[in-house]
Amino acid sequence: MGVNLGLLWLLTERLGLFYLLSAVFSIEVSILSNFVLNEFWTFRDRRNPGCRGLWKRMLKFNLSCAAGAAINILVLGGLTELLGVYYLLSAFFGIGAATLWNYGLSLLWTWKPPKPEPKTHR
Repeated sequence: MGVNLGLLWLLTERLGLFYLLSAVFSIEVSILSNFVLNEFWTFRDRRNPGCRGLWKRMLKFNLSCAAGAAINILVLGGLTELLGVYYLLSAFFGIGAATLWNYGLSLLWTWKPPKPEPKTHR
């Protein structure tokens, strides 16, 4: 959340980008930073070794977070444009809504637990 909100503020307030354009960049950077945290902390026990598996999980995570990014942008734009809520507060709620989606797909698809080895009887 800190990465997303911090970069959103920086791009909007310091570089003068429109807040929704800033949000697209800040969401993608936060997706990549969240991937690193998930890969090496949250789901470290579910990783398949090797570089190929890493790139595959990164692509799956980015794809699964695309819907979360859309949720985030819709909440951010909706609250700000329709209700006049300050854009950083709107972003906070957008991040919260997207987090539920992103975590669920991460758990069930990106870092899906490996299938147990079938037991053979001799």
